[in-house]
Amino acid sequence: MKFNGKKGKSKKGKEARLRAEALLRAQQEEEERLERERLYRELLERLEAKYQGEIESELAQHNSLKQKFLSAQQWKMDYREQARWEHYLSCDGTPDPTVPQEINTFMSLWRDDQDQDVQLVMEKEEVVLHLIEKLEFLLLEAAPEEITDKQRDQYQEVIVQLQDLLHQKYNEATLNLLKIASMYEDSETGNMHTVLQDKNVTFCIWANLKKKPRFKDHSFQEAGHAFELPVSLALSSVAVRLLHTQYDHVSPLWVQCQGLPRQEASATVESTEQPDTGQGPGEEEEKGREEPSVLAAEETGSKGRKESSASLKETSNNTGDIKEMQEETEKNSENLDAPSQEEEALLQEEPGGREEAPQVVDLEQLVPVGGVFHISALQLPPQAQDVGDWTMVELLDVGLEVYPYSPGKAEDGTQEAVQITLRVPDNVIYFKVPVIARWDPAGQWWRTDGISKVTYEAEEKSITFSMGGFSTVALLQDAHLNLPYQAWELHPTGVDEGLFTLTAVFATIQIRIKDNQCMLSSVVVEEEEVLSHITGKWMSPLALRAALKRAGVNIFPAEYSPKYVPVPRKAALAEVKAYEQMALLAAAFAFARSRWNGEAGPEQFVFKVSEHLTAGSAKGNHWSLLMFDGEKVQHLKLTETSEAFSEEVEEKSEFHSTLYHMVKDSASNTAMDKVERAGCLFIDSVYQLLLATRVLAYS
Repeated sequence: MKFNGKKGKSKKGKEARLRAEALLRAQQEEEERLERERLYRELLERLEAKYQGEIESELAQHNSLKQKFLSAQQWKMDYREQARWEHYLSCDGTPDPTVPQEINTFMSLWRDDQDQDVQLVMEKEEVVLHLIEKLEFLLLEAAPEEITDKQRDQYQEVIVQLQDLLHQKYNEATLNLLKIASMYEDSETGNMHTVLQDKNVTFCIWANLKKKPRFKDHSFQEAGHAFELPVSLALSSVAVRLLHTQYDHVSPLWVQCQGLPRQEASATVESTEQPDTGQGPGEEEEKGREEPSVLAAEETGSKGRKESSASLKETSNNTGDIKEMQEETEKNSENLDAPSQEEEALLQEEPGGREEAPQVVDLEQLVPVGGVFHISALQLPPQAQDVGDWTMVELLDVGLEVYPYSPGKAEDGTQEAVQITLRVPDNVIYFKVPVIARWDPAGQWWRTDGISKVTYEAEEKSITFSMGGFSTVALLQDAHLNLPYQAWELHPTGVDEGLFTLTAVFATIQIRIKDNQCMLSSVVVEEEEVLSHITGKWMSPLALRAALKRAGVNIFPAEYSPKYVPVPRKAALAEVKAYEQMALLAAAFAFARSRWNGEAGPEQFVFKVSEHLTAGSAKGNHWSLLMFDGEKVQHLKLTETSEAFSEEVEEKSEFHSTLYHMVKDSASNTAMDKVERAGCLFIDSVYQLLLATRVLAYS
């Protein structure tokens, strides 16, 4: 018993000593932690003091580098001016779309020429589309000092008028063809059908000359489109036209050409009410992110395209012709695209008889991809009749007329339906089953009601659906399905050359950059390269952006994209500054995504950077992590494999006001020489791509 007591006391004493030692260690560790924090605070204070003392000189040096952006802007202005002068000297017969007299004369002369066939319209279409593209690019690229607000309104008016006139000419050519439909009668069916197509348009038409119910369906083999009519239509003097345009001249201009402002122009609206949009598209998006109240003040109930009619009238010496042309164009185009009131009511009812609620498409979320399909039932005009030695035809003083179709009831009691099969365009990608929508001219929006029994065959590239009538339709795709980015990387590959790689949700896109041009190097979807028709072609960054969007690869966020993409909001001004400074270094440094960017807070951006002087990939580079808030750059001690985010600075690093001065601390003389010698056009191209894709905000 005596021995056990000594043992118990010994055990308690040992535990007390251990507790005392643990307490001492904890105190020492706390003192060491406090000392480290004190030393770190002193370090930060020294770094901050040095940073404050060097801001002025660093910014002065950086501003001299930024002059390259002004040089690039001046080069583009001079280039556009030179192009206008060369066009004037060429005297090739095509108008300058920025000169009201020239473009008005062009439209007036073409409007008066009403004897053209479809093939001639297709040839003229190439010129019209080029004129529209020139105006769209000018509106997006031009600096504020290049064109006035009044000119901007005028150019948008011209775009709308050219689009409407082009559609009107297709209507006139259709009527001319239908007048002689009997001359092209098919020996097997007795009806007329033909397909004409080029890179811009597929024109399919079928004329029901014999009115036999067994020929109520037809397949346009060359185009891959088909339809099946209700019996009532198969017994009528009707023609069916399916006009597929690779372009979208139906949606509002801001949808067709992202970056243009939404506006509801009329003769009483002053142009000064519209915000100046001379900035690049990305800059306008940044403004939208930073000042949402500006966007909220814009008109959201746009009547769309045809209400823009004031600006060009004010600058034209041909006001009467313009007014007449607009009235005739609107009369012909709207009548064909607009269902009757009765047909519209039936379109809202499913073929099975159940009424649907109107479903208006949100064009900020879903956008047309693959062009527009104008599907129309047309009144078949009187055909020529042979009477003895004479050929007689009844002449009607009317244009192309919509067939007054009123769907009846099928044998099973359900509403009759028109079944349509469309060949999905080969030059676009649908990452998911496309949404079919029909155009409502009255509301100036796309709607998904009135369409049923949708069957999508991805392998056969076809989609089949039923409608209660005839409408202009489009295949829509989510504009944000490839966001946010999974990864991105930018690295130089030579003198004023670089490679920009984006890994999106469904595709990996590689873009080569050289001087003022970009080239789509590859688009890989499920380990297969696609879109060969636009890869390997040099074009401007703006043209590349338009080509990718037309092809269904939308990797360009808009000002409203945060509503649909779950990413943390970031400071817009700091983001723009980051892209500017990254572009200035892109000749000798690689940049890439950091996993910590989303955790750095709304005012800060974290990304990887490394010196890169070879043409190869940057995957094996030794990366540094930089954090930038638009005013200050710091080198983080953090790595991509760290367990948690920390703003602790790397040892022996300093604060700087620009990325240029931060990388200069550790960069080689060769790298900095390449940065100094980098061409202004290459820098501007890199900046445009970064600003368009907004990799720091959407990755």
